[in-house]
Amino acid sequence: MNRKRFLAAILGSVALFAPRLSAQETPKPESKIPASTLKIQVIFAESQGEKKLTSLPYTFFVEAGQDGHSSPWTKLRMGSRVPVYGGKDGGMQYLDVGTNIDSRGFATESGKFDVVLNLERSWVEGDVTVPVEKPGAGSVPNSGQFYQPIIRQFKTELTLTMKDGQTIQTTQAPDPLSAKVWTITVTMNVVK
Repeated sequence: MNRKRFLAAILGSVALFAPRLSAQETPKPESKIPASTLKIQVIFAESQGEKKLTSLPYTFFVEAGQDGHSSPWTKLRMGSRVPVYGGKDGGMQYLDVGTNIDSRGFATESGKFDVVLNLERSWVEGDVTVPVEKPGAGSVPNSGQFYQPIIRQFKTELTLTMKDGQTIQTTQAPDPLSAKVWTITVTMNVVK
């Protein structure tokens, strides 16, 4: 009889504590923001006065970092290698000219995204003649000419907080020599 009471007490206590043990073992699901891919379009537009001279659109995708984790950089490179005369001893060198874009994105708690952009645009505009000596000509000055390119450059680094479908005109800067104005416009869409 004592044994039956003892077994009943053990079974009763197991029955009492069993729901608590199973509740402790099951972790609660965390509310996470789903990972997002962002479609970014950057437009470099050049104008002089009211006249629009060029519009160069670049479109790429960025994975948005979540919960304070950084996202990988998306890098876009588009351009050419331009020969530049490095002097008698320097010979010919080649410079990269074109567009470089580095971007990454981060989700914010408000449902918007921080888009980080490092933008660089360079272009060839005009030539300057540089006198060079022809091989074997000795010390005869101005025995030849080389047309040296003038390379212009625009750089900016910025972080934009954007919502899905938003377009922002971010930067507007004039070239100090030509008075041409560069305008940067950024559009961000969440890929669904």
